[in-house]
Amino acid sequence: MSDLYETMSTLRAVRRLKPDPIPGDVLERVLQAACWAPTGGNQQPWRVVVVDAPDRKQRLADIYRPEWYRYAASSAKRIEAMAPEAAAKWQRTIAAGDHLADNLADAPVILLFCADFRAMAVTDAKLDRISLVGGGSVYPPIQNAMLACVAEGLGCTLTTLHCFREDEVKAALDIPDPWATAAMVPIGYPVGRGHGPITRKGPAELAFANSFGQSWAP
Repeated sequence: MSDLYETMSTLRAVRRLKPDPIPGDVLERVLQAACWAPTGGNQQPWRVVVVDAPDRKQRLADIYRPEWYRYAASSAKRIEAMAPEAAAKWQRTIAAGDHLADNLADAPVILLFCADFRAMAVTDAKLDRISLVGGGSVYPPIQNAMLACVAEGLGCTLTTLHCFREDEVKAALDIPDPWATAAMVPIGYPVGRGHGPITRKGPAELAFANSFGQSWAP
């Protein structure tokens, strides 16, 4: 059990990846982990395109790169307003993101997850807000795959910036309608340390006792 907790507590975004190939048995275990994830009604309304062909990866990279740099530019003012230590951390994140954007085509594998809304148990579809429930049938498999990457010594990161140009992504990978894209996860052996300790808020801030806003304590 301790190994599982260590895996979860060290899953951080790794954006600097080596081009070294991933053995087939390793990739199979990562994909199997995704398949074990729970989904609404056990329908598994998701699929993943395992992209390793150089021309397909390049097409995804050409779509992703300008969207990343647009996002990075929009973050500049927010970073300027931060305290020096926080700003330095974000600048490191942006630099790593730049590296990924410039070298995405060199990642050995890009996992492109997609989903079919027709098979999802979307119980909040008619509520007067953005639907959340459908994501519960596609993001657990993504999380499982990423946790498996940690266990296998692979770096990975989840990005959704490609969704701004989903039609182009679907055309690049021959994804038919009505399938929608959910996440792009480049994976590969990390340059440097790879995964490690993460910074997140804990139960003292995120958990409530019996009613919203009521502090929880063990």
